[in-house]
Amino acid sequence: MAGAKSDAAPGARLTGQNGWQEIDGCPLYTDDDFPRAVQQMEDILGKNPQLDAFIPTGGFPQFIPQAYRNVAEKYKDRIQSGDLALVVADTLPVQMDLMKAGLSKGQVGQRPFEMGYKTMLFLRDIKEGKPAPKDPTYTGLDVCTPENVATCIGGSGS
Repeated sequence: MAGAKSDAAPGARLTGQNGWQEIDGCPLYTDDDFPRAVQQMEDILGKNPQLDAFIPTGGFPQFIPQAYRNVAEKYKDRIQSGDLALVVADTLPVQMDLMKAGLSKGQVGQRPFEMGYKTMLFLRDIKEGKPAPKDPTYTGLDVCTPENVATCIGGSGS
């Protein structure tokens, strides 16, 4: 988002680069703890009513759909108006249902089937003496919005 590469995660704190600024306490770390992710979302949005973007880089808060819904419903009008950009990683069916309900403005997901499929082809090629695949191998992303929800999964993503 800063438009610059970083040697180590999470990178330099955003202080206005490309219009992005991080609030105090970010980035947040969930340790893959779904209830913690929901609580962090509720705390950050509640303490920062002027926040205009919240972007979980894992789908964790949505993996407890009712808890996520309880938090996101408080901000549904802001999400719908575009005043709050709530875009979440992953495109599992439960997440797509939450987006369809107006509780996220977008979902961005990896393509695990494509990853597995290409891996099998690469292993076959290596067994046959062909060179190893390019590293990294890009499998694409699904970029889903309320406008393209019917066709976004497994397609071009745009």
